[in-house]
Amino acid sequence: MCDTTSDTADDGEDGCYIDYRDFHEKMNNNPVRKFDSGATRDTSEGKLDFEGFLSPLVLHRYFEYMHQHRNLPNGDKRDSDNWQLLFGDKHLDVCIKSLLRHVFDLWLHHRKYSEKTTETLEDSICAIIFNANAYLFKLLLDKKNEIN
Repeated sequence: MCDTTSDTADDGEDGCYIDYRDFHEKMNNNPVRKFDSGATRDTSEGKLDFEGFLSPLVLHRYFEYMHQHRNLPNGDKRDSDNWQLLFGDKHLDVCIKSLLRHVFDLWLHHRKYSEKTTETLEDSICAIIFNANAYLFKLLLDKKNEIN
């Protein structure tokens, strides 16, 4: 059943009505932060909290890991965004295989078998982050390409 109260309007498609009262109330009563200086800002409600979601300590350690792994065996240094060129037609396979190797090292560290690992605990975690990022990057690129 359609809402036909006086503060509604026909949406023009199916003969039903849209109730605009809530919309106008939200627009006219939108909370605004007011500072002692006189400056005003809208609230952070509904906005992504990058500062809260991330830790600069963790990111710094990850960036150190990434910088360390820019050095190639022949002495060259790859660009920091080189990984965004993808790892060929089997990019996702390359990522998942590497990710699982590093997860296995993390698991060994966790179970106190560090002598059986091929890398430090922190490097295992950074490598997991890297491979998960590279995997997600490809998924998002594919999704974007499907839309375009």
